[in-house]
Amino acid sequence: MNSNKKTARIAYIPLRKAARVAGFLYLIIIITSLLSMIFVESKLIVPGNDAATFNNIMANEWLFRIGVAYDLIMFASVVILSVALYVILKTVNKNLALLALSWRLAEAILGGVTVLISFIVLHLLNGEGYSSVFETGQLQALVGLFLNVRTAGLTIVIVFLCLGTTVFCYLFFKSKYVPRILAAWGIFSFLLMLIYSFVNILLPNLSAMIQFVCWTPAILFEVIIGLWLLFKGVKIPEMKS
Repeated sequence: MNSNKKTARIAYIPLRKAARVAGFLYLIIIITSLLSMIFVESKLIVPGNDAATFNNIMANEWLFRIGVAYDLIMFASVVILSVALYVILKTVNKNLALLALSWRLAEAILGGVTVLISFIVLHLLNGEGYSSVFETGQLQALVGLFLNVRTAGLTIVIVFLCLGTTVFCYLFFKSKYVPRILAAWGIFSFLLMLIYSFVNILLPNLSAMIQFVCWTPAILFEVIIGLWLLFKGVKIPEMKS
């Protein structure tokens, strides 16, 4: 019995470290995402108005660049977060943990592509050669096109985020590493967001209120699971005694 307890404690150490890393990154990613949406995207992007968006970015290029830098850091953080979650949950079901890791890595890769599109927008804005080839209206439309493609790419990013997180939450539910009600909330939240993403692909231009309702549960989950993993960690059943 003592040997089993000692083995459990040894196994718990790397899981505790991975849990703290995952909790910290959950909080960093979700908090900075909200700040980026509030103070960058909402200030610069005017849906359906390419001219206004073009002028906003031209007048606040440094703010747009801050948003690009954040996105790059965020998707790099997603990779570290995903590996940490895999380390925690691979002993529960290695194949499912690997599947979830693969989906989250696909999210990060596609996210990197959207960052590249943002750099293309910056080149169009600053390249003197483009202004001599395209008229102002054409350049505005071209910038708007790339930003629309970026938005579509982010929708696909959300799909892979939801798939990977749903599987990770299922493994948390099965393992009892965190409270089952919290894991169940995560499964529900990201399935709801996944359904919204597919509906948005089929029926674009859904109201912002629908998006708010479908995204809020997932945002709350990521804040709570981040705090839980950072301060509470994970509880292995063998350690309860």
